[in-house]
Amino acid sequence: MSSFKKILGDIDLTKDLTLLLLIGGLYSLSIALSNTFVNIYLWKQSGEFIDLGVYNLTVVIFQPLTFILAGRLAKKVDRVIVLRFGVIFLALFYISVLAFGESAEDYLVVLGALLGIGYGFYWLAFNVLTFEITEPETRDFFNGFLGTLTSAGGMIGPILAGFIISRFASFKGYTIVFGISLLLFFIAVIMSFFLKRRPASGRYLFLRILEERKHNHNWRFITNAHFFQGLREGTFIFIISVFVFISTGSEFAIGTFGLINSGIAFVGYYIASRVIKKNLRKRAILLGGILLYLAIFLIVFDVTYTKLLLYAGVIASAYPILLVPYISMTYDVIGTGWNAAEMRIEYIVVREIFLNLGRIVSVLAFIVAVTFFNQEESIPILLLILGAGHTLIYLFVRKVVLPL
Repeated sequence: MSSFKKILGDIDLTKDLTLLLLIGGLYSLSIALSNTFVNIYLWKQSGEFIDLGVYNLTVVIFQPLTFILAGRLAKKVDRVIVLRFGVIFLALFYISVLAFGESAEDYLVVLGALLGIGYGFYWLAFNVLTFEITEPETRDFFNGFLGTLTSAGGMIGPILAGFIISRFASFKGYTIVFGISLLLFFIAVIMSFFLKRRPASGRYLFLRILEERKHNHNWRFITNAHFFQGLREGTFIFIISVFVFISTGSEFAIGTFGLINSGIAFVGYYIASRVIKKNLRKRAILLGGILLYLAIFLIVFDVTYTKLLLYAGVIASAYPILLVPYISMTYDVIGTGWNAAEMRIEYIVVREIFLNLGRIVSVLAFIVAVTFFNQEESIPILLLILGAGHTLIYLFVRKVVLPL
């Protein structure tokens, strides 16, 4: 017991806190194992960019719609039940991938809908439970330890999945990896039954918090910034792994890419969280945004695996510089907003709406580009346009004024 105290410090590790950490860790490892490779799995079946666009568009449409419903359920029913819904739908996603097998390309909308619904339920509930289960004195420990688990999953998952897939012919390796992810989600569902039930109360005022943008300049600026964040993420979240696969023809190469990216990001987040003070937030966001945009020039005109690995290193350094102060500023804006304590669920939902609106516009632009124009010419131009999203965040956050 004393050895645990040395590791954890003076932390009262309650049952619910431990369970939520374990569920978060299982989620991170499962997503790290499989999420990138689902896009490659579909690409190998169809070889069409339009199919990836349809699949990812379905995900980012169903995710915000589910957030709205999940927010209502979290206020009217029980946060733990909402979390369970999320994990169950994510498990159903992997069951469907395994069931459809080599015909998965014929069920793109079904798969995208299941994943989007799973994400929506899971993240709404997980964010709310994090507020409720942690206390001010345990919140830093929780976020730090969860970040460690997420980074570890990001380093182990892709390289392990790439190794397994590359060792088997045809799609057998994919079946094994998706089966492991399904098992991890099944364990997470079982763990969720041991969480203390948390009955909800209060009115669900989603539209009122959406309207708050008219009254609160900071809230309008930060939601606009989230739209532009989504503008880059929507397409970049899947196209880069496809570039790696096209350049190498190897799933193990994708795993190596993920290992390098997550390893550098792990160090980057540790440093950024300690170096970037409140008075440096806006300058850090600008620097991170510029670095993320410059990184695109490594891959946009002449894609090679070496350049992609350099790109992985640059963005892994830039994202912590941008996201650590940006996320802190976002929660500060929410915390100083109208009726923030009672309306925190609604604020989270509205933030996700704007983030996913940006992703929807991004993927729609990608679909238009690959459908109506020459892909070799249109995709690089599109990436240069959409890639500016994180840089444009600064134009909005620089106007945010928070109390000292």
